[in-house]
Amino acid sequence: MVQPVGDMALGRLGKCCRSLLYEPSKGVFYGVLQIGWIEGCIGAKRHLLSEDVIKLQDFQQRKLAVAHHVSGSEGNYINLFSQKLQRNELILRDELKLLLHLCQSADDMQIARDAIYRYHTENRNLLYGDFKFGPLFMRLCYELGLESMAFATITDKSMKGFFHDTTSFNIAIDMLFMKGSFENALEVLRTMRSQGIPFNKDTLTLAAGTCYKLNTAETYRICIALIEEEQTRGQFIPRHTYCFAVALALRRGDLEKAQSLFSQIMSTDSRLCQNFKVLILTMSGALAEAISILSAAMLPESPSFVKKPEFSQEVVDLLRLRSQGRPHMIKMEQVVTQLERDGQVTQQTLDDMLCRTPTGKRKPAPIGLERRTSRRTLKPLQSTLLSE
Repeated sequence: MVQPVGDMALGRLGKCCRSLLYEPSKGVFYGVLQIGWIEGCIGAKRHLLSEDVIKLQDFQQRKLAVAHHVSGSEGNYINLFSQKLQRNELILRDELKLLLHLCQSADDMQIARDAIYRYHTENRNLLYGDFKFGPLFMRLCYELGLESMAFATITDKSMKGFFHDTTSFNIAIDMLFMKGSFENALEVLRTMRSQGIPFNKDTLTLAAGTCYKLNTAETYRICIALIEEEQTRGQFIPRHTYCFAVALALRRGDLEKAQSLFSQIMSTDSRLCQNFKVLILTMSGALAEAISILSAAMLPESPSFVKKPEFSQEVVDLLRLRSQGRPHMIKMEQVVTQLERDGQVTQQTLDDMLCRTPTGKRKPAPIGLERRTSRRTLKPLQSTLLSE
């Protein structure tokens, strides 16, 4: 059987990072935009998954509820559990769930890590049921900033089968991305693929973002291969994934591929897409079209509550540079001056726009106050404390 290109590419890892705005005709990088992109490439501490996926706030609320419900202090229970491990006693499912909800420190997590290793060894050949311990452990690592523990645990071959869901891997990759550990994030992706864990739309965005940050010839091939594989399967490719791929193609000096990828985005009305549209047109020499997009964005008579289109200073600066001595220079200066006056030119870099945290789905406003006491007994209602 022929190994897919994405599988082959994920078997290798690159280490270098360059600027985005490459000038193909001269074989050099444009310094006017280079600094911001390099800083974004190596210094960003931002994550890509929304709270809908991470669910950290819900998890923390459950932890508080569990700590309040359990008699005695959390520390006592954790110490007792540590003694249970030392005596090599059998670990029960509900005991492990309770332990993971009571962890508050890195020391607690060492005990929790030993516990899940023991539990996995004892139950390796059994189904865990509907409850997934993987996302719970990863959210704990996320909350306590233990990305190294998360990485070491999820990539440990002896733990294969414990993290059997896509969410665990996505949380781990997002955590590593936020900490700037892009090579480790790619290693988690390789582990995910080797274990047959399916990629979803969040995984694709994380993978494209990781490849974009690493910015090597190898990660460029990985990014394109993953997108093409998903397209072949008829899977949905998120707009954010395409944008990362476009940015990476531009960084690699592949303007033609960047144009092709951008043309596959179904809706390009977002601020990020509009910036990339101007950027691609500018780099391809279509200055009149780039200026027309900026001109169309001027909305001097729009109400104050209407959000106006914004363009990165980086994109505007490149357009200015390319327009020097050209017939469109005067028109370009007039348009840009007006946009600057109206506050439509932002100091946010394209990397800032790319590496953003999505807002996620808005939760519906409650119709009324939540009932916390029983109408029959007038006693406090017990919540479901140990749901996933």
